[in-house]
Amino acid sequence: MITTVKRVLALAVTAALALGGATACGEKSDGASGGDKKLTIGYMAWDEAIAASHLWQNILEDKGYQVQLKNLEAGLVYGGLANGDIDLFLDGWLPLTHASYLEKYGDKLEKLGVWHDDASLSIAVPKYVEGIDSLEDLAAKAGTFGGEMVGIEPGAGLTKATQEQVLPKYGLEGSMKLKTSSTPAMLAALDGAIANKKPIVVTLWHPHWAYAKYELKDLADPKGTLGQAEQINTFGRKGFGTDFPEVADMLKKFKMDGDQLASLEELMFTTHKGDEEKAVEEWLKANPDYLKTLA
Repeated sequence: MITTVKRVLALAVTAALALGGATACGEKSDGASGGDKKLTIGYMAWDEAIAASHLWQNILEDKGYQVQLKNLEAGLVYGGLANGDIDLFLDGWLPLTHASYLEKYGDKLEKLGVWHDDASLSIAVPKYVEGIDSLEDLAAKAGTFGGEMVGIEPGAGLTKATQEQVLPKYGLEGSMKLKTSSTPAMLAALDGAIANKKPIVVTLWHPHWAYAKYELKDLADPKGTLGQAEQINTFGRKGFGTDFPEVADMLKKFKMDGDQLASLEELMFTTHKGDEEKAVEEWLKANPDYLKTLA
């Protein structure tokens, strides 16, 4: 948006002037070349990734860094970290969801910390949908949903788990098709269905603001196809901690519990939808001591 662009440009000028002054005084700034304070944060379109990435863009820009956000599918984010095109990623799900990416790229990444430790994948329906409480119920009730489960991005770990674990292990391959699209498209479909009290089944996850906005129920997963509670990790490219020690130190202290994240997401995706900068600024004002936890 225009205001964000103006803010980034203004900060770029401020950072340039500050760096010039530091050079004149013989001081070294945090950054790969001793004067480079440019950072690229990659994120996938999962709402906690969007929220955390914009939060850190605000925090780092206020410290004089120039921060670019890149919205990519998870595989491209990990690939970007591995080849050095992306500096930072704040939404690495372990031990299950992103395990394949860590197997492929893990030796080229730096793990900087765990900021949320109670995340989980889910398949959910609105609470008004009766007679379906478990994934075991879906095969016989597939017609209720037109034989369709509404999913998110094709490259998401949740999509992989649903396609490779949920559908075959619950005998759904012949009766239910996973419709992949995008997280915003899935949420729009969920919102539309609930507005009209129609049945819908979606792939979802915790933490997510949708659970606060809508009355939803997770379908029981007795076969454990979606795994147990996971941790959300921060990853940097190889050498990040050496190049940006100040940032790495802050990220190691970064924590958000479910209530903190839900309140930030509510501001970002409902109250100030489309204005992430305003949502972050309002959240920080409402949580004045939060930045002290990163010092």
